[in-house]
Amino acid sequence: MTTLARFDATVRRLGTVLEPDGDPREAEGVLNPACVRAPGGELMLYPRCVAAGNVSRVGLLRNVGAGDAVRFERLGYAIEPSEPYEFRPPGGGGMGCEDPRVTFVPVLERFVMAYTAFGPLGPRMVFALSTDAYHWERLGLVDFATHGLPSGDDKDGVFFPEPVRSPAGVLSLAFYHRPMKHLSTLDGHAAIPAILQLPPTERECTRIAYVPLDAARADVRNLLVPFESTLVMAPDGPWGRLKTGGGTPPVRIAEGWFSLYHAVDAVEVDGRYAMTYSAGIVVHDAEQPHIVRYRSPAPVLTPEHPDEMHGVVNNVVFPTGIDVKGAREFDVYYGMADARIGRAAVSLPPAVAAGNTAAA
Repeated sequence: MTTLARFDATVRRLGTVLEPDGDPREAEGVLNPACVRAPGGELMLYPRCVAAGNVSRVGLLRNVGAGDAVRFERLGYAIEPSEPYEFRPPGGGGMGCEDPRVTFVPVLERFVMAYTAFGPLGPRMVFALSTDAYHWERLGLVDFATHGLPSGDDKDGVFFPEPVRSPAGVLSLAFYHRPMKHLSTLDGHAAIPAILQLPPTERECTRIAYVPLDAARADVRNLLVPFESTLVMAPDGPWGRLKTGGGTPPVRIAEGWFSLYHAVDAVEVDGRYAMTYSAGIVVHDAEQPHIVRYRSPAPVLTPEHPDEMHGVVNNVVFPTGIDVKGAREFDVYYGMADARIGRAAVSLPPAVAAGNTAAA
């Protein structure tokens, strides 16, 4: 197996595309959106909309801009808190449906949404399905425990669109996830020193979980019962030393599966840690995505714009949606300081030559 010695990309900010409109249900931000093209070709956006008290819903928006312009109309909500695992008492630190990602999975003939339910047990992963990208039905909570996989607090669910091979060689549907340290859900800043003292593989790491394709085809509810999970990105590089997490749904390119992910650094300022969320590129092997062929040695997007540096949570860029514009051209939608939504154009040069590799 070979790795990519380099993987160039150009990232250009296209500005802030969505911010709270005065609706109380967006009082604490509109952020971290999923996006997808509906069957009719229209661009759909599914932001996390946060009301007072950190109560989250998944919005439903459609682009009504002409040409390359984007202007989103609000159609309502794709998912609102309604299940016991999405409710907490007032004053409990928040609740609801957070940070969706949406992938169209052709073998299922469905759009699959993964989102975080924030309820009495803490953050848990939930899947929802749609055939038209407008109407959504919950599938339920993901069950990692049945096959003895890391279970408990978990975030950043993102599906690959096509079947791949698991580490055991089983043709499977795969999704990112990030098991969390329970202490970080209690007080994220206070937990930072303890987390940084851990070996990188014991911090919060990006993993890929697998559901056998035959099981998912036989009964789509089997999507909720992954049978394998493997660590793919630990916070062990020159940046993002606190944690890594899935970002945009992977897109197939010549080199493999391309995605923007997020990673977090912590810097001590005046006796207190401040966190910075940045974005990088990862390329997975096309057939066996647990093999990482490339990972950014430096972030490709860091908080620099005022809307990224100042908001509900300062210094955050958080990529969650990707729209394919051409063979190697993409628009990426990302959260800005947990308050607004930005758009960036990502351009990849022609596919690398076979010689631009190094032995793994």
